[in-house]
Formats: sequence, C-alpha cells, structure tokens
Amino acid sequence: MPSNATSSSAPTVIVLASGRGERFVASGGNGSKLKALLLNKPVLDHTLEAVRASGLPWHLEDAGHAGMGDSIAAGVRSTPNEVGWLILPADLPLIQAATLVQVAQALIDGAAAAQPVYQDQRGHPVGFGAASGPALAALSGPQGASPVLRALRDSGAVLDVPVQDAGILTEIDTLADLARAQARLL
Repeated sequence: MPSNATSSSAPTVIVLASGRGERFVASGGNGSKLKALLLNKPVLDHTLEAVRASGLPWHLEDAGHAGMGDSIAAGVRSTPNEVGWLILPADLPLIQAATLVQVAQALIDGAAAAQPVYQDQRGHPVGFGAASGPALAALSGPQGASPVLRALRDSGAVLDVPVQDAGILTEIDTLADLARAQARLL
C-alpha cells in the first residue's frame, strides 16, 4: 500500500484500488480493470499521476477488501489524525489534479464534506473533514461512504464544488467505458 500520507494541513487522498472489477470481466475485459491499458498505460497509473500532481498527501488502499466500505475504513484507519480525506475510486483515470485540489480546499476552508459537480452531476472524489473519521473508519460492506455522505447532506453539511472536469464521472467499469475514456483522451 504505497503512501506518502503524513499528518499535514491538507486532507489525504485515499485511492481505492481493492475492488474485484467483476463488471469489467463480465463485459469481456481480461483481468483487472486497473491494469487495463489506456493509451499504453494502466488505468491506475493515470489516476495516480493526477493524485501525485495535486501535491496532496495520498494513500493507495489495494489490500483486496470485501467491499468498498471496508476499503474506505482501512484507508482512513491507515491515515489517522488527518485533517480530512478525499475518497477517490482508482478507476477514474481522467480525473484532474486541479479537481482534487478544489475539493481539498473546500475542506481546508471549513466544509464538513465536499463533492465535485460537473454539469449538474455529482462525482468523485468526495471529501470528508476530520469529524467524519470515526464514521468512515467504521464502514463495511459494498455501499462505500454513502451512508456518511447522506447523513451529512441531510444536515446541510455538504458543499457542492463546481468543477470543469468530466473526469469526476468517467469510471472504468466495462470495456465500453475504457473505449470512451480512450476516445476522450485522443
């Protein structure tokens, strides 16, 4: 689990790379979607390039957990005492570093949670402030952080962050998704 996370004044990006990628294989993909080549480079490498370019601390959670909730919990527990976390699925290879910085800045400026929005659609990464740490660390199962986000949204504590980045929505779940991402990059 590579990481450059150390306690800092910026939130840590938790890159979720533990999934089984069953939909990718079902669509005819061969092996892990994160290792699938996108312009001659694995999908995961594209995502990590944006994370590194953001300058934010980060942690790659790739231990093969049972569900997304388990992965998030493990990532948060591996980076205790942080000022917050940006939860980023590793299958978003078109995400822009500037988007990561914008979501992080919303947390630094005091938002309890922040979510990027592109053309009226919410995407990833979702940012959570330090107060959400215990709830995130207790997650399990396939839902990911949606129960935590929903509770924060219901209380009016989520800041929607407008971005000019379709990459927040461009997940690679199937071979068709991979082809669309390749077309966008070309």
